[in-house]
Amino acid sequence: MTLEWLDSHVNLEATAGRVESASLERMRELAGLLGDPQRDFPVIHITGTNGKGSTAYLLSRLLDAQGLRVGTYTSPHVSSIYERIQLSCEPLEGERFEELLGDVRLATEALGVRPSWFEIMTAAGLRCFSDEAVDVAVLEVGKLGRFDATNVAVADVAVVTNVGEDHTDAGAGWRKAVAWEKSGIVKQGSRLVLGEIDEECEPFFAASEPGETLRLGEHFVCRRNDLAVGGRLLDVSGQGVYEDVFLPLHGAHQGRNATLALAVAEAFLDGPLPTETVAAAFTGVDIPGRLEVLGRSPLVLADGAHNPDGARAARAALVEDFAGIDRTYMVVGMMKDKNPERMLEALGAEDCDLVLAVTAPSPRAVPARELAEAASVAGYRCEAVEDTAAAVRRATGLAGGRDLIFVSGSLYVAGAARDGLSEGGCGD
Repeated sequence: MTLEWLDSHVNLEATAGRVESASLERMRELAGLLGDPQRDFPVIHITGTNGKGSTAYLLSRLLDAQGLRVGTYTSPHVSSIYERIQLSCEPLEGERFEELLGDVRLATEALGVRPSWFEIMTAAGLRCFSDEAVDVAVLEVGKLGRFDATNVAVADVAVVTNVGEDHTDAGAGWRKAVAWEKSGIVKQGSRLVLGEIDEECEPFFAASEPGETLRLGEHFVCRRNDLAVGGRLLDVSGQGVYEDVFLPLHGAHQGRNATLALAVAEAFLDGPLPTETVAAAFTGVDIPGRLEVLGRSPLVLADGAHNPDGARAARAALVEDFAGIDRTYMVVGMMKDKNPERMLEALGAEDCDLVLAVTAPSPRAVPARELAEAASVAGYRCEAVEDTAAAVRRATGLAGGRDLIFVSGSLYVAGAARDGLSEGGCGD
């Protein structure tokens, strides 16, 4: 019943929600009635256009391997809503999840307010981390930062992975506008860790008056990011030096995310990590929907790239990490705020034998036929298949053992493929 109550609220992830006239007042009132749980633990707050989810996962594993009890709050989920709230890198169990939602429901009824779906989830996550007395909470921003529900927390360490094109119309000055929104998570005196930030954006973060700023390429460096069997081999320098670090994730961008995660862990712990801690943290790491291998012969990969920068990073990983593929079949779906032609080009549709356009399982999705038409006009061979699992079955029937089926365009699509395969709905 509590999940039904949750789903009865406005979900900005499922609608074309905008940030204009946004306010944190309702979220502050809700958190206040719950006892301001966000004040009960140190916070590492992560924003960025791409890589913030992967960085949150990797950082949480580093801190967990260091012996800390870690709470992690991420969004969106790939297969299960329980993924969003994790304790010690494990999703929250359903019964405890329902209890938390029940507590938040009572608070909203007492206040007489109707929060958004994401505000409810954020409140539940914060309450969970307080109840469980975590040593640190890793919070991923849902959208931008300044008016995101997670921003009721005061970050001990604020993290910006990058500033890129997403949740914007790409009009004049868009990059500065996005930087301003993201800089809202930086609190006066907090430590700030910056990833790939260009010079025109950095003044916005400096204006928040962080106590210390650590920059990629200056205070921490990825000196080696080489392809290895099953992942990457890294050499990273920060407060410590970490050599021959094996990261079992695909794509050079994940090496950069791991470098950022290491720098954040050092900033929070105020010193380097033991090399054995880093090795233990990254051993066996698997992040859902990020160049995730779902099948072999043919190879099935799912990646939630949902903007041009993310799409280009995924395409580069396909070229480098999966050389020797005969043919590529792309299963792609995306949201209405994306430019289909730009996304298809960034994903490498011209290198595909066939593009299978699907309707992502979201009210904001571009219909499969509309996406297929855009792909055809752009010159790609394309078919419309409404359902993602059916599209993967179609591709599997066409593909040979040395071919690739690449599922992308949205985490919703990656999750649908993942669920279809786990249920036996995508195979022969």
